[in-house]
Amino acid sequence: METALYLPVKRFLEKLGFTVKGEVGGCDLVALSDDDPPIVVIGELKLSFNLELILQAVDRAGAADEVWLAAKLSARGKGRESDARYRNLCRRLGFGMLAVTNTGDVEVIVKPPTSAPRRDPKKRSRLIAEHQKRKGDPVLGGSTRAPIMTAYRQQALACASALSGGPRRVRDLRAEIPDAGKILLHNVYGWFDRAERGIYVLTDAGHAALKRWPQQPLDLGAVADSAP
Repeated sequence: METALYLPVKRFLEKLGFTVKGEVGGCDLVALSDDDPPIVVIGELKLSFNLELILQAVDRAGAADEVWLAAKLSARGKGRESDARYRNLCRRLGFGMLAVTNTGDVEVIVKPPTSAPRRDPKKRSRLIAEHQKRKGDPVLGGSTRAPIMTAYRQQALACASALSGGPRRVRDLRAEIPDAGKILLHNVYGWFDRAERGIYVLTDAGHAALKRWPQQPLDLGAVADSAP
Protein backbone atom coordinates (compact mmCIF):
# COMPACT_ATOMS: atom_id res chain seq x y z
CA MET A 1 0.00 0.00 0.00
CA GLU A 2 1.13 3.53 -0.75
CA THR A 3 0.33 4.48 2.85
CA ALA A 4 3.31 2.34 3.93
CA LEU A 5 5.58 4.91 2.25
CA TYR A 6 4.08 7.87 4.08
CA LEU A 7 5.72 7.60 7.49
CA PRO A 8 9.30 7.10 6.15
CA VAL A 9 8.91 10.11 3.84
CA LYS A 10 7.27 12.12 6.64
CA ARG A 11 10.22 11.39 8.93
CA PHE A 12 12.67 12.31 6.17
CA LEU A 13 11.07 15.73 5.66
CA GLU A 14 10.66 16.33 9.40
CA LYS A 15 14.41 15.90 9.80
CA LEU A 16 14.77 18.73 7.27
CA GLY A 17 12.66 20.95 9.51
CA PHE A 18 9.23 20.63 7.89
CA THR A 19 5.82 19.98 9.45
CA VAL A 20 4.21 17.21 7.41
CA LYS A 21 0.54 16.27 7.01
CA GLY A 22 -1.06 13.67 4.77
CA GLU A 23 -3.81 14.05 2.16
CA VAL A 24 -4.03 17.82 2.04
CA GLY A 25 -5.83 19.36 -0.92
CA GLY A 26 -5.58 16.19 -3.00
CA CYS A 27 -1.82 15.83 -2.43
CA ASP A 28 -0.46 12.69 -0.79
CA LEU A 29 1.47 14.93 1.60
CA VAL A 30 2.13 18.61 2.14
CA ALA A 31 5.03 19.88 4.24
CA LEU A 32 5.50 23.45 5.47
CA SER A 33 8.59 25.12 6.85
CA ASP A 34 8.47 27.52 9.80
CA ASP A 35 9.37 30.46 7.56
CA ASP A 36 6.99 33.35 6.88
CA PRO A 37 5.78 32.79 4.24
CA PRO A 38 6.45 29.05 4.56
CA ILE A 39 8.23 26.91 2.01
CA VAL A 40 5.64 24.53 0.54
CA VAL A 41 6.73 20.98 -0.27
CA ILE A 42 4.37 18.54 -2.00
CA GLY A 43 5.05 14.81 -2.04
CA GLU A 44 3.39 12.18 -4.23
CA LEU A 45 3.63 8.48 -3.38
CA LYS A 46 3.50 5.38 -5.59
CA LEU A 47 4.60 1.79 -5.13
CA SER A 48 6.89 2.23 -8.12
CA PHE A 49 8.27 5.09 -10.17
CA ASN A 50 6.11 5.41 -13.27
CA LEU A 51 4.62 7.94 -15.66
CA GLU A 52 1.47 8.38 -13.57
CA LEU A 53 3.59 9.56 -10.65
CA ILE A 54 5.22 12.21 -12.82
CA LEU A 55 1.86 13.33 -14.20
CA GLN A 56 0.50 13.74 -10.66
CA ALA A 57 3.53 15.83 -9.75
CA VAL A 58 3.09 18.01 -12.84
CA ASP A 59 -0.50 18.68 -11.76
CA ARG A 60 0.63 19.72 -8.26
CA ALA A 61 3.80 21.62 -9.16
CA GLY A 62 2.24 25.05 -9.62
CA ALA A 63 1.34 25.28 -5.94
CA ALA A 64 4.67 24.14 -4.51
CA ASP A 65 8.19 25.39 -3.94
CA GLU A 66 9.45 21.79 -4.07
CA VAL A 67 7.93 18.56 -5.38
CA TRP A 68 9.20 15.12 -4.37
CA LEU A 69 8.28 11.83 -6.03
CA ALA A 70 8.57 8.90 -3.64
CA ALA A 71 8.31 5.21 -4.45
CA LYS A 72 9.44 1.87 -3.12
CA LEU A 73 12.97 0.90 -4.06
CA SER A 74 12.76 -1.97 -6.53
CA ALA A 75 13.88 -5.35 -5.23
CA ARG A 76 17.01 -5.53 -7.36
CA GLY A 77 17.54 -1.82 -7.82
CA LYS A 78 16.64 -2.05 -11.49
CA GLY A 79 13.41 -0.05 -11.46
CA ARG A 80 12.87 3.41 -12.88
CA GLU A 81 15.05 4.85 -10.15
CA SER A 82 18.05 3.39 -12.00
CA ASP A 83 16.87 4.61 -15.41
CA ALA A 84 18.91 7.68 -16.36
CA ARG A 85 16.13 8.86 -18.69
CA TYR A 86 13.59 8.91 -15.85
CA ARG A 87 15.99 10.70 -13.51
CA ASN A 88 16.85 13.26 -16.17
CA LEU A 89 13.17 13.89 -16.85
CA CYS A 90 12.62 14.60 -13.16
CA ARG A 91 15.59 16.98 -13.16
CA ARG A 92 14.25 18.84 -16.20
CA LEU A 93 10.84 19.17 -14.56
CA GLY A 94 12.40 20.25 -11.26
CA PHE A 95 11.21 17.26 -9.22
CA GLY A 96 13.08 15.39 -6.51
CA MET A 97 13.08 11.58 -6.26
CA LEU A 98 13.05 9.55 -3.05
CA ALA A 99 13.34 5.76 -2.87
CA VAL A 100 11.99 3.98 0.24
CA THR A 101 13.68 0.71 1.17
CA ASN A 102 12.04 -2.35 2.76
CA THR A 103 13.53 -1.28 6.10
CA GLY A 104 11.93 2.17 5.91
CA ASP A 105 15.08 4.06 5.02
CA VAL A 106 14.85 6.85 2.46
CA GLU A 107 17.42 7.37 -0.30
CA VAL A 108 17.66 10.61 -2.26
CA ILE A 109 17.88 9.75 -5.97
CA VAL A 110 17.41 13.26 -7.39
CA LYS A 111 17.41 16.55 -5.51
CA PRO A 112 14.93 19.22 -6.60
CA PRO A 113 16.24 22.69 -7.48
CA THR A 114 16.59 25.13 -4.60
CA SER A 115 13.81 27.33 -5.99
CA ALA A 116 10.91 26.82 -8.36
CA PRO A 117 8.38 29.25 -9.88
CA ARG A 118 4.98 29.52 -8.22
CA ARG A 119 2.44 29.44 -11.02
CA ASP A 120 -0.70 28.92 -8.95
CA PRO A 121 -0.61 31.17 -5.85
CA LYS A 122 -4.31 30.59 -5.05
CA LYS A 123 -3.88 26.84 -4.86
CA ARG A 124 -0.72 27.31 -2.84
CA SER A 125 -2.60 29.53 -0.37
CA ARG A 126 -5.39 26.95 -0.05
CA LEU A 127 -2.88 24.22 0.73
CA ILE A 128 -1.20 26.34 3.39
CA ALA A 129 -4.54 27.27 4.97
CA GLU A 130 -5.80 23.67 5.11
CA HIS A 131 -2.47 22.43 6.48
CA GLN A 132 -2.41 25.06 9.23
CA LYS A 133 -6.09 24.68 10.21
CA ARG A 134 -6.02 20.90 10.41
CA LYS A 135 -5.53 19.60 13.94
CA GLY A 136 -2.66 17.13 14.07
CA ASP A 137 -2.01 14.72 11.18
CA PRO A 138 -5.09 12.46 11.14
CA VAL A 139 -4.68 10.93 7.65
CA LEU A 140 -1.87 8.79 6.22
CA GLY A 141 -0.69 10.08 2.88
CA GLY A 142 -1.70 7.78 0.05
CA SER A 143 -5.09 6.94 1.56
CA THR A 144 -7.80 6.42 -1.04
CA ARG A 145 -10.68 4.47 0.53
CA ALA A 146 -11.59 6.48 3.62
CA PRO A 147 -13.07 9.98 4.00
CA ILE A 148 -10.35 12.59 4.47
CA MET A 149 -10.30 14.18 7.91
CA THR A 150 -10.16 17.78 6.72
CA ALA A 151 -10.13 20.82 8.99
CA TYR A 152 -13.79 21.37 8.08
CA ARG A 153 -14.73 17.82 9.11
CA GLN A 154 -12.88 18.28 12.39
CA GLN A 155 -14.87 21.47 13.06
CA ALA A 156 -18.14 19.74 12.13
CA LEU A 157 -17.31 16.96 14.59
CA ALA A 158 -16.77 19.62 17.26
CA CYS A 159 -20.32 20.83 16.60
CA ALA A 160 -21.64 17.26 16.67
CA SER A 161 -19.93 16.60 19.98
CA ALA A 162 -21.46 19.77 21.44
CA LEU A 163 -24.93 18.65 20.32
CA SER A 164 -24.58 15.05 21.47
CA GLY A 165 -26.13 15.85 24.82
CA GLY A 166 -29.21 17.52 23.38
CA PRO A 167 -30.40 20.64 21.50
CA ARG A 168 -28.16 23.69 21.64
CA ARG A 169 -28.43 27.27 20.54
CA VAL A 170 -26.01 28.44 17.87
CA ARG A 171 -25.08 31.46 19.99
CA ASP A 172 -24.02 29.11 22.81
CA LEU A 173 -21.64 27.22 20.51
CA ARG A 174 -19.94 30.25 18.98
CA ALA A 175 -17.80 30.87 22.05
CA GLU A 176 -15.81 27.71 21.28
CA ILE A 177 -16.69 27.22 17.61
CA PRO A 178 -16.89 30.65 15.93
CA ASP A 179 -18.08 29.18 12.60
CA ALA A 180 -20.76 26.99 14.18
CA GLY A 181 -23.51 28.99 12.50
CA LYS A 182 -22.15 28.34 9.00
CA ILE A 183 -21.46 24.68 9.69
CA LEU A 184 -24.92 24.00 11.10
CA LEU A 185 -26.70 26.01 8.42
CA HIS A 186 -24.97 24.39 5.45
CA ASN A 187 -25.09 20.91 7.06
CA VAL A 188 -22.70 19.45 4.50
CA TYR A 189 -22.71 15.95 5.99
CA GLY A 190 -26.37 15.75 7.08
CA TRP A 191 -25.41 15.57 10.76
CA PHE A 192 -27.62 18.40 12.00
CA ASP A 193 -31.30 19.35 12.01
CA ARG A 194 -32.89 22.66 12.99
CA ALA A 195 -35.37 22.09 15.80
CA GLU A 196 -36.48 25.72 15.76
CA ARG A 197 -35.02 29.09 14.93
CA GLY A 198 -31.42 29.22 16.18
CA ILE A 199 -31.59 25.78 17.84
CA TYR A 200 -30.13 22.59 16.38
CA VAL A 201 -30.14 18.90 17.23
CA LEU A 202 -27.97 15.99 16.17
CA THR A 203 -29.33 13.55 13.57
CA ASP A 204 -28.79 9.80 13.53
CA ALA A 205 -26.05 10.38 10.96
CA GLY A 206 -24.39 12.78 13.39
CA HIS A 207 -24.46 10.23 16.22
CA ALA A 208 -23.00 7.64 13.83
CA ALA A 209 -20.20 10.05 12.90
CA LEU A 210 -19.24 10.48 16.55
CA LYS A 211 -19.10 6.70 16.93
CA ARG A 212 -16.91 6.45 13.84
CA TRP A 213 -14.50 9.16 15.04
CA PRO A 214 -14.86 9.03 18.84
CA GLN A 215 -11.31 10.08 19.71
CA GLN A 216 -10.72 12.60 16.93
CA PRO A 217 -8.81 15.56 18.41
CA LEU A 218 -10.79 18.73 17.79
CA ASP A 219 -9.43 22.27 17.69
CA LEU A 220 -12.11 24.43 19.25
CA GLY A 221 -10.15 27.64 18.89
CA ALA A 222 -9.09 29.65 15.89
CA VAL A 223 -11.68 27.89 13.77
CA ALA A 224 -12.04 29.22 10.24
CA ASP A 225 -14.13 28.22 7.27
CA SER A 226 -12.49 25.84 4.81
CA ALA A 227 -13.53 23.32 2.15
CA PRO A 228 -15.05 20.01 3.39
